[in-house]
Amino acid sequence: MAESSRSINIIRTDHDDRSMVADVVAVEEPLEIQLSSAVADGAAAKSVSITMRTPGHDDELALGFLYAEGILGGTDDVQDISAVGQADEETGLRNTIRVQTTPGLSLDLDRLQRHFYTTSSCGVCGKASLAALDVSGQQSLAPVRTRFPGGMLISLTDRIRDMQRVFAETGGLHAAAAFGPDGEIHIVREDIGRHNATDKVIGALVHADQVPGNELGLFVSGRASFELMQKALVAGIPLLAAVGAPSSLAVDMAKEFGMTLVGFLRDGGFNVYAGEDRII
Repeated sequence: MAESSRSINIIRTDHDDRSMVADVVAVEEPLEIQLSSAVADGAAAKSVSITMRTPGHDDELALGFLYAEGILGGTDDVQDISAVGQADEETGLRNTIRVQTTPGLSLDLDRLQRHFYTTSSCGVCGKASLAALDVSGQQSLAPVRTRFPGGMLISLTDRIRDMQRVFAETGGLHAAAAFGPDGEIHIVREDIGRHNATDKVIGALVHADQVPGNELGLFVSGRASFELMQKALVAGIPLLAAVGAPSSLAVDMAKEFGMTLVGFLRDGGFNVYAGEDRII
């Protein structure tokens, strides 16, 4: 596995004293995700995303991204996932991951144009985002009756932090985790990007044929955004618990699709913004 952290020398200043010391920083590198599909007139490959990520679990990141975007439906759609391109001479790292789909799988490559809603001043973006989920056939998770003890949720932050190896070294990575109502932490992934860490978790669940994750909750170390709620919804995970604050659109989405949204999960408590009936 590629190194996720790197040792460097820095100058540390303490009042009037300066000294050179060793420090450890999180690695950040670009990753291109390609989708390759066998078609009647040959092989077609398309670049579908370029993201800045922390190397490690790149196959899960690619699979989780493609699943969360509704491009692939599971492992049956995948023939192979491999790192391609020129390897870095020093690290051996390859920054392109190619997903080869199963022969005969019909893919409309034109629909891989992802819609980003990033301008906060756009008055119609929120409605358009929720409408797009309706159109894509996403179903409400209100019928999912999995319930989560509140005391267990409170314990998650410290327990997951203890499992963040690279964060302990660098202090510079986000975490995402899948957990059960009994408190078992099934998967923890780290990345410099919150969305990437979540995609890695979802990719691991897809690999293990554990989607939809109706019996699981999703933990994220940062704030709860619309895109993280969307990923949880597509993965069939009924509860998202975030250490930070939720956005207004994340709250709207949780209510629209019968999900439970927990924010400010820290310091021995949390806020419930939607779906309080799932918390016991």
